[in-house]
Amino acid sequence: MIEIQWGTPIALQIHDENDFERLSTIEKARHWLRRKWPVADDARQVALEKIEAAMECMSSVTEARRAFVVAAKSAGYVPTVAP
Repeated sequence: MIEIQWGTPIALQIHDENDFERLSTIEKARHWLRRKWPVADDARQVALEKIEAAMECMSSVTEARRAFVVAAKSAGYVPTVAP
């Protein structure tokens, strides 16, 4: 399977100041939303829909990334640009 890079990786702070998860592909973002997300709210659902649409080339990766950032903020994460 080919992984789709979605631009500059996004880092999510997980437990403490030094523990980050780095998301550099749309597949990893989808996995996190489906399996590891702490809340099941509307922002998560929209992000999943946008990511799946982008994976099927029906929407842009940029739209999926924006929806993911909104979902991350809604879940209490502070998404940052990963080094």
